[in-house]
Amino acid sequence: MRNVLRILVLVLGFISVSSAQELNATVSVNYQRMTDVNPQIFKNLETKVREFLNNTRFTDLNFEQHERIECNFFINVAEFNSNNIQATLQVQSSRPIYNSTYSSPVLNINDKDFGFQFLEYEQLVYDQNNFTSNLISVLAFYANIIIAVDRDTFEEKAGTKYLQSALAILNLAQPKGYKGWSQNENTNTNRYFLVSDMMSNTYEAFRKAMYEYHLLGLDTMAADQAKAKEEIGKAIETLSAIQSFRPNAFLTRVFFDAKVDEIVSVFSGGPNYNTVTLKETLNRISPLNSAKWSRIR
Repeated sequence: MRNVLRILVLVLGFISVSSAQELNATVSVNYQRMTDVNPQIFKNLETKVREFLNNTRFTDLNFEQHERIECNFFINVAEFNSNNIQATLQVQSSRPIYNSTYSSPVLNINDKDFGFQFLEYEQLVYDQNNFTSNLISVLAFYANIIIAVDRDTFEEKAGTKYLQSALAILNLAQPKGYKGWSQNENTNTNRYFLVSDMMSNTYEAFRKAMYEYHLLGLDTMAADQAKAKEEIGKAIETLSAIQSFRPNAFLTRVFFDAKVDEIVSVFSGGPNYNTVTLKETLNRISPLNSAKWSRIR
């Protein structure tokens, strides 16, 4: 009997630990351009990154298995030289919608400066107080961004603590000289600006819109589609405040990179909604998507 109880405790302990992690990540490494490199290197990279993201605990939050955040990391390898890899990284995440089987896209970010050294047999271990490698720093940075924005969709500005963690990672990585961490790179769309803008009061409309759009809008769709459309329209109006001082702002593009097709779908069916003002707002703040906005009827 004692042995049975001991086994039960061990099993329950394992379940408790395994359910603490925040992410349920799929990882894909595209290495088609690397014709003269052993492909096993990139298969090992894919495995190591997937295990790191899914087995590392980035916060003090406890997630049940079904609560873990669905996300995708796509690494597209452009160069390989003596274990040094230059790649791009696409990060996507989604969120389940209340009383439905639908999962809403939340983030869709393309990082164009993902350079790192990969040693096949080196363990990827996250140390929040130290820079270990650029690979670990970039992955941990986006893990915290995913968690922060996910929290923001459930409660206004609930992701602040995790944005602060992402900023701490940036501050440790910045002196190491890897691209993507600095404000002095002739771009305003890198990791530095992503987390800095999200934390800035100047762009607080982005985080408020994420909350309004998801919790007040999409989460009420099953109960009242007409009301949900009204709330989603209000969220887009909230986001449009950024346009008055920063046209084509980075965070505005971040929002629509994830949401454009969903918005078209929401307002192209169901209860009637006066889309005239909505389409004017969408075309004003996201003109690059005007062809898609024209499909809203």
